[in-house]
Amino acid sequence: MNNTERTPVWVRLAFTNISTRRGALLLILASLVFTLYCIPWARYLPGPAWLEQLFLVDDWSWFAMMLPITIWYWLGLRWLDQHRRWPNLPE
Repeated sequence: MNNTERTPVWVRLAFTNISTRRGALLLILASLVFTLYCIPWARYLPGPAWLEQLFLVDDWSWFAMMLPITIWYWLGLRWLDQHRRWPNLPE
């Protein structure tokens, strides 16, 4: 990311140590996967005991925290794309 003074603080905070668009996409993908993992699946899916061992999350608190973070990263990526702040992007 080209860290200029015109980049908003909320975008700079999201991608402080991310220097490429691919890195930002990987961060968003990992956040999305973890957000989906944080749904308390064991409560709603009847199944074997190993399901409860696999999905340890028992309430919605982690999901409630991860969803806005994932949206924040996605909105930051959109802002950077719209303002061409990634290095080596064509004009």
